[in-house]
Amino acid sequence: MTVSRRLFMAAAVTTAVAASSNSLALAAPAATRTTAEEPHYRIPISAADSPEELVAKASRVRPTKRQIAWQGLEKTAFLHFGVNTFTGLEWGTGDEDPNVFQPTGLDTDQWARALRDGGFKLAILTVKHHDGFVLYPSRYTGHSVASSSWRGGQGDVLRSFAGSMRKYGIKVGVYISPADENQYLDGVYANGSKRSARAIPTLVDGDDRAGDSPRTFTLDATDYGAHMLNQLYEVLTEYGPVDEVWFDGAQGRIPPEKVETYDWDSWYALIRALAPGATMAVRGPDVRWVGNEGGLAREDEWSVVPVKDSGNGSVDYALRYDAPDQGSRDALAQSRSVAQYLQWWPAECDVSIRPGWFYHADQQPKSVDQLADIWFRSVGRNSVLLLNIPPDTDGLLPAADVARLKEFRERIDRELPEDLADGARVRDDGEGIRTVDLRTAREVDRIRLAEDIRHGQQVEQFVVEAKSGGAWTEVARAGTIGASRVLVLPAPVTAREWRLRITQTRTGPHIARFGLYRSRV
Repeated sequence: MTVSRRLFMAAAVTTAVAASSNSLALAAPAATRTTAEEPHYRIPISAADSPEELVAKASRVRPTKRQIAWQGLEKTAFLHFGVNTFTGLEWGTGDEDPNVFQPTGLDTDQWARALRDGGFKLAILTVKHHDGFVLYPSRYTGHSVASSSWRGGQGDVLRSFAGSMRKYGIKVGVYISPADENQYLDGVYANGSKRSARAIPTLVDGDDRAGDSPRTFTLDATDYGAHMLNQLYEVLTEYGPVDEVWFDGAQGRIPPEKVETYDWDSWYALIRALAPGATMAVRGPDVRWVGNEGGLAREDEWSVVPVKDSGNGSVDYALRYDAPDQGSRDALAQSRSVAQYLQWWPAECDVSIRPGWFYHADQQPKSVDQLADIWFRSVGRNSVLLLNIPPDTDGLLPAADVARLKEFRERIDRELPEDLADGARVRDDGEGIRTVDLRTAREVDRIRLAEDIRHGQQVEQFVVEAKSGGAWTEVARAGTIGASRVLVLPAPVTAREWRLRITQTRTGPHIARFGLYRSRV
């Protein structure tokens, strides 16, 4: 993952079920039909819409329950682990000797304890990276832990990972690369096969599920699309519950002209059927990539963005994935000629604690100051931070990284200790104005705001003021709020009364938090 992921958005999914309770025919996912007048997570627009109509439609876009829950995670963990850990590569080749994978000291409980102590609520494991090496004994490939001599071919990293995370109260996520260099070399990936109805799971010789009457699905897919469906089925039925499925957009070493046309619609339908609560991230309908791998959100990050259809159930950004503005009034107007919908698609900021995504012995973790800065520029800007901590060749999180995670959590706890506004007098003085009376003058140098995103994202501009000498004085000014906005004042300000004044909004704002803090850094 050393270059742009070239990510695309995925369409909303609805599942139509037919046949018996054990055999399901899933219709091609389609956006739920809605009108521009009713709140929904995806609202159609047209080139004929005026700027005012676009803003009105944006004000009616709402997140789904799973998106609301995901946004509340704030800080999640990535674990890049696989054959690359042992070869020193960032992108593998697909023809690695499985015996290179030898994590003799694997201890996923150590991973989970470190993540719990670091304040992480969900962890995502690279179950299959672009090389196609799978971290569980899949029935559908020889390029997996089952072909390694590690633990006599009986090792199962995914099972250990999932068990440890749940043991320590951490949600389970899986990264499954759509690109698969091993299947490309084997002639399955991008082999020119046509989409046709496929029975999922496709039982293999000696399949241990043969006598169990497993729940089956009929889905349209190519040969490789069916391969992915079968592996998704294994992961979701044998290692669940899974809380997030993460699809990358990079293609590894596969030539650009050989990239498979993915069966996104069928993949999404299967995930919705088997893991209805799971968030589908990045190349999925629930979460988008922020557009860089530095963990940094835009100064004003919108969760409502313009999108366009891109085929096979996938939807693309109407503007560039790395455009400096994705959702303001200007961005909505700029996208009119190509956008087809406004969609709730919140941003995820991914970054590695080390320079590489996989472990390299000669690399060191970022400093606490660097991590704190990333937190303020991701979680503090209406996004979720996805921090990668790569296990080493022993199968452990390096001691320096474990210590840094704890220091990082402690640093944020000191940046935002107790909320001085808890228990304070709060009054709404008029539309868009909220005043907090702390009852006594207090020093403040951090401010945390949040909208109740069940009512959408509405605030476009706001001012925070403190009352001094009987007059209101501006101490901060910014644009969006969304699920989380954290402001760092250049110097502490002492005041008893504080005021949030919304100066521009799409419709009536619903403020969920107006927190005031004095840091202890």
